This record gives sequence, structure tokens and C-alpha cells, in this order.
Amino acid sequence: MNAAPLTYRVTRNEKARTPAERDAILASPGFGLHFTDHMVAITWDKAQGWHDAEVRAYGPLSLDPAASVLHYGQEIFEGIKAYRHADGSIWTFRPDANGKRLQRSAARLALPQLPVNEFVESLRQLVAIDGDWVPSAPETSLYFRPFMIATEAFLGVRAAQQAGYYVIASPAGAYFAKGVSPVAIWLSEDYARAGKGGTGAAKCGGNYAASLLPQQEAQAQGCSQVLFLDPVEGKYLEELGGMNVFLVYKDGRIVTPELSGSILEGITRDSIIQIARDRGHTVEERRISIDEWKQGVASGDIVEVFACGTAAVITPIGQLKGKGFEVGDLAAPAGEVTMGIRKELTDIQYGRLPDRHGWLVKLRD
Repeated sequence: MNAAPLTYRVTRNEKARTPAERDAILASPGFGLHFTDHMVAITWDKAQGWHDAEVRAYGPLSLDPAASVLHYGQEIFEGIKAYRHADGSIWTFRPDANGKRLQRSAARLALPQLPVNEFVESLRQLVAIDGDWVPSAPETSLYFRPFMIATEAFLGVRAAQQAGYYVIASPAGAYFAKGVSPVAIWLSEDYARAGKGGTGAAKCGGNYAASLLPQQEAQAQGCSQVLFLDPVEGKYLEELGGMNVFLVYKDGRIVTPELSGSILEGITRDSIIQIARDRGHTVEERRISIDEWKQGVASGDIVEVFACGTAAVITPIGQLKGKGFEVGDLAAPAGEVTMGIRKELTDIQYGRLPDRHGWLVKLRD
């Protein structure tokens, strides 16, 4: 780790959007479609460690064609949001947890570990110059995409000795433009998201690339997401293509798949577990077979199912479909437990409820 905090060089974008252009984008930002005027870049090499921290104009990266990331996939990323509170201040949610997860991902992909304090500071530095890009409309936010890539030009199969860390940001509209409503998901029986001893617990691009083909299969079946089973026995729930999953039982228990080494340790997942326990629910982290889900819905023992992640926060699941079966009712309204937890979590993030667990970090007044 660096002995002293990094010092940032700031170079303003001479072609930054005008306030009118920015406001037009913020009026209908979508998700991941538009990007702010600046980005963060920090360089690492084996000899110097982390250095040359800067905020500069958003723009293309220059990579040698032999850069390791292009050949061996040494790449990791994070997803985290900034929220504008009623008084105009800008906050983020549990950045330390994201920073620690980035470190775990880096360790698994043989990349350098960025100190957590520098991770948080990189967000603060970007908001210091692009804070006006944080929207203020209900349920909107600024989505940060911190990522790290191996930049060394070298074709030997070993860990790269040069890397770059970057942060870009994109204003995000309300994920559910017409309100939160249950979705259908598709059970993938032919594909696994990750293998035993693989990179499933790391947030790296390869895991998501592996989910894209089964995701296309899900969409062809009229489903919004794909559900993966464990890679060993093919019978226990793992996660969706990019979200963790929870089941709510009629006795009030909330159950989610235990972290197995092939499941991503979601920040939203962990926050939901805490909020559910605060609300008096018994939360179980254990193996859940696909048959338990099917039979539980059929018997009425399972009354709600939902998925969670940074982008959508919580998505109710109304129906599970697979080869030769359908369970659940897509027309049924979202459950009270699901929506109650979702409201409490978003109210904390937007400063509408007290932050009992010290999850919020101010980025700018």
C-alpha cells in the first residue's frame, strides 16, 4: 500500500456539456447511456505502486494491442451510486464494502489491491468536479463504474505488472419507469454462471460474459433474467445473471443462498439481510434446491420471491419458468415484505430515514 494518500491532478474537460445540455440528459437519463464530463484514472506498476492519480476529461483509453486485459481477461469492476438528498448534499452508500470487494476481486484476478480509502476518495474526487450530474428527481442517482484492467503489453501467461484503475459515472433514471412490478425469470439448466474454484465470487467481466448467452435464452422465453444453479450438483440456487435472490416464507422467514465461493457477495444482499433482521425476520443463509422453490410456491409455503442488486435495488419475481414448467403468478402484485424492505432501503439511501448502521458517506455538501 502507498505510504501517503494520493494527490490528484485535475484537468478540466474543455468540451464539457453546457448546463442546458446536461439538464436535457438528466431529464431522461435512462441507465448507462450517458456519461459525465470527467473520469478518474490512477496508474499502478510493480515498481512504484499506485501513482499518477488524476481527474481528466472523459474519453477513450489508449491501450497497446498486447495489453494483458485484451488477451487474458485481467479485469474487475464495481457498481455503486451517489444520491442527492433533499438539502442538495450528495451521498454514497457503503463505499467501504465496495472497496473491500474490489480488493477481493483483485486478489482473485491477480491484480493490485487499491486501498479502500483511495477507492472512496476516487468517488469523492469525481463528484467534486461532476457533482452537478447527480440528478434530483425521485429514485434517480449517479451510477459509478469503478474498474481496473491489466495494461502491461506482454503476451506471456502471468500476472501483469502494470494496471490502471478508472472511475466513470453515468446518471441513472428510475430503474422501473412505470413502477416496481414482478418479473418472470428463466431457469438455466444447460449453463453454469461459474465453476467450483472459479471466479464466481469476484466481480469480473468474464462472469457476466458467461451469462449473456443464457440471458438471450431467457429473453427468448419472455423472461427478464436467468437463474443459475450450482455448478457441482446442478440443483441448488446460486444467483441470477447479475443479482442475488431471496425467498420469503409464510411464517416470515427470509432465505437466501449461502455464499459458496461461486456466488457474488452483494452489498445490497448484505444490507437486505440486516434490514430484514431489524424488522424481526429470521434470515437463513443456506442451500436452497430448485425443488424447494417449486414445491414451496405450489403449497403456499413460499409467498414472495425477489432479486436484488445495485441497479434495481429490489426486483419482485412473480414467475419462474423452465423447460416444461412454470410456477408463480406474474399477474400477482409485489409482496408486502419485498416492497417494505425495498422502501426502507431506498429511504435510507436518499436520506428519508435515519441511517442506523452508518452506511452513508457524504461526498459533497
